[in-house]
Amino acid sequence: MKLRTLFAVSTLFASLAMPMAASALDVNLTADLPSVDVMHDGQKVTIMRNQDQKNTINPDFAKTSRKCPPFCIQPGELAAGVDTIGELEIIHYLKKMSDGDKTIMVVDSRTPDWVEKGTIPGAVNIPWDKLNIGKSDPITVQEILEKHFGVRNQDGFYMFDNAKTVVMFCNGPWCGQSPTNIKGLLKIGYPANKIKWYRGGMQDWEALGLTTVKPAK
Repeated sequence: MKLRTLFAVSTLFASLAMPMAASALDVNLTADLPSVDVMHDGQKVTIMRNQDQKNTINPDFAKTSRKCPPFCIQPGELAAGVDTIGELEIIHYLKKMSDGDKTIMVVDSRTPDWVEKGTIPGAVNIPWDKLNIGKSDPITVQEILEKHFGVRNQDGFYMFDNAKTVVMFCNGPWCGQSPTNIKGLLKIGYPANKIKWYRGGMQDWEALGLTTVKPAK
């Protein structure tokens, strides 16, 4: 992680830290940051850790072994120029996005059946198979790029001058959904420095007891 990125995250969290209330949390995000408020579907959601110190991981993410392929261990560095980030960094992006920064998009690349079990507050679900460049419907891909990612199509060529910083994740270090999308974006010229990858995904998020939300019925 680049030093300037770490400094930015540290600065943001320092600005968010508030005097501890009478009902102070026992399990905080960091030593001086209990929780962070973000927006999800127009509603405020507080990202915090589960306060039950006997709590165990969600059974959906308790497996240690899945058939490989396709569920193979992903590398720490997915591609040159693409930052691999952790929980504090993705919370940083979620907070900025919730505060009105429209140059950022946090993307849950999983299919809807997984999202129904819970996602990260503030993330937008764009299923990986809708953005599987080279295999998905080209019109659907173009609509996603233009509507969500700030990409322009000019005379049949994608223009990335106003492309958003996209932060992508899926189920965990064994999941190839967001990596497939990231590699596809790079192939069409999406700037690598505007792609961030939360490698740990939902498995690491759940392992830390962090807040999840489910789609409205």
